[in-house]
Amino acid sequence: QVHLVESGGGFVQPGGSLRLSCAGSGFTFSTYAMNWYRQVPGKEREIVAEITSSGSTYYVDDVKGRFTISRDNAEHTVTLQMTSLKPEDTAVYLCNAHRGRYYNHWGQGTQVTVSS
Repeated sequence: QVHLVESGGGFVQPGGSLRLSCAGSGFTFSTYAMNWYRQVPGKEREIVAEITSSGSTYYVDDVKGRFTISRDNAEHTVTLQMTSLKPEDTAVYLCNAHRGRYYNHWGQGTQVTVSS
């Protein structure tokens, strides 16, 4: 059974940093693209960052230069280092594992709140 478990969310002041981690199990981690999404109530879920199975990365424009995604295939983890956080980064952050057309798995999410 596939499990994705996020950790590291919390409350931080604007300009601060947080490090989110996602631990995967029950699937061949190294063969999946790993993604971080975020969701705000009343808005569509949006992708924040992706790291492919080969290590290529993608970031949505408003986090470029502030967020860094990385993966450790040996530990089956994906990490999102977030710096220079803004109030508009406040959201539930969800870990996603994706491969091809049929394999798409989600974690439960972790809350990130950026406020003074």
